[in-house]
Amino acid sequence: MICYMDDVIVRHLTVPERVALGRMARSEAPRGNQAALEVPRGRDSIAWLEAQAATRVADLLPIRYGRMLSSPFAFFRGSANVMANDLAATPRAGLHVQLCGDAHLLNFGGFASPERNLIFDLNDFDETLPGPFEWDVKRLVASLVVAARDNGFADADTRRVALAAGARYRKAMREFAGSGTLAVWYSRLDVEDAIAQFKSQLPRSAVKKSKAVAAKIRTRDSTQAVAKLTREVDGRREIIADPPLIVPIEELTGAPDYATLRALVSAYAQTLPPDRQHLLGRFRLTRVARKVVGVGSVGTQAWIVLMAAEDGLDPLLLQAKQAQRSVLAAYAGESQYDNQGERVVSGQRLMQAASDIFLGWQRTTVPGFGRTDYYLRQLRDWKYSAPIERMGPAEMADYGELCGWTLARAHARTGDRFAIAAYLGGSAKFEQAVADFGVSYADQTVRDHAALADAVASGRAEARRDV
Repeated sequence: MICYMDDVIVRHLTVPERVALGRMARSEAPRGNQAALEVPRGRDSIAWLEAQAATRVADLLPIRYGRMLSSPFAFFRGSANVMANDLAATPRAGLHVQLCGDAHLLNFGGFASPERNLIFDLNDFDETLPGPFEWDVKRLVASLVVAARDNGFADADTRRVALAAGARYRKAMREFAGSGTLAVWYSRLDVEDAIAQFKSQLPRSAVKKSKAVAAKIRTRDSTQAVAKLTREVDGRREIIADPPLIVPIEELTGAPDYATLRALVSAYAQTLPPDRQHLLGRFRLTRVARKVVGVGSVGTQAWIVLMAAEDGLDPLLLQAKQAQRSVLAAYAGESQYDNQGERVVSGQRLMQAASDIFLGWQRTTVPGFGRTDYYLRQLRDWKYSAPIERMGPAEMADYGELCGWTLARAHARTGDRFAIAAYLGGSAKFEQAVADFGVSYADQTVRDHAALADAVASGRAEARRDV
């Protein structure tokens, strides 16, 4: 196939050629070999965490380690850089996609599309970068195994959960290979459409519960966030201090003044499309506070930005989150983007079916940290994560399938879906191998979690568990 772009002839592989390429990749990386995990003797996972700590707010690191100690799954969430190093040594077929980079099961969830539909999709792209498609699949499946064990599932049930996610990824990719390019690009998982579609197949209680959850999610918006995180003082809305988790910028040493902050918001606005710039212009920055978020992100610079509306009604809460070099960069190559915030935003827009209307990026200088890149979005817009700790085996298997389908759709949008589908094939070899990998990596996570506990006990690391 030959295309003409700006008078330059570009030859694209035909679909049969891409299929052949995928089948040839089985020789380079046999599907059964995807089970392999080789961890070097003497590997020190804590050293990897310490290396990352050098770029973070030192006072917050005990909170990070305290949260990671709460369970093996919490450690798994906080150690994407450790797993990136481990994945680099695993077999790869040479088929690249835009990677999420941290595709564990809690980085999927519900949120609002710009059209105000509730959709299910990937929702964390701090580590996004082009790379081998297997890395995302393995992190997802391993996370399911670790979470299933934390929930006390039997080994057989845990394996069924892992296999369900891997199989759904494989089958979905094969379905996308049979779909048109635009159909793949427009595909999305609309939560309420899915409830209506499967209503006849679900028990009445499950349908009722699903509708109730969807209705509750719709209340998790900026209005609710403003009510929870702010209060009026002398007629002005202030962010409620809750140190060390929420600290108003006025209480931090060396903080910039509000004139500087407003200039930074104006510069961020330039990364938005013109219509979004116009909308953001209807709001004015009034207050900023540092906020501790997540597990793996604890210690990075993260801020909540309160914006007052011109009509004096509903305020807007944005989150500005530091974007550091992807943990995959040492193994998959550096990003094409100089600004790490732009890297996150570009990867998110490629992989998500729909993205936040205020998603943009910025760069500033932070005392003690130098040049610092950020991406910004709404703090909360129907955002929802599943309560995995309350899931039974059947529920987690279903949830894993949702994640597997969603990941396949994101990879099909950004990679060669024909080659990947051909590599995966029609048998269960790939999901069997990836499930084996997940079990091995779950075993390694338990050892790494214990190593962190030992590091805290010996004084090598400090942990704070009360926040």
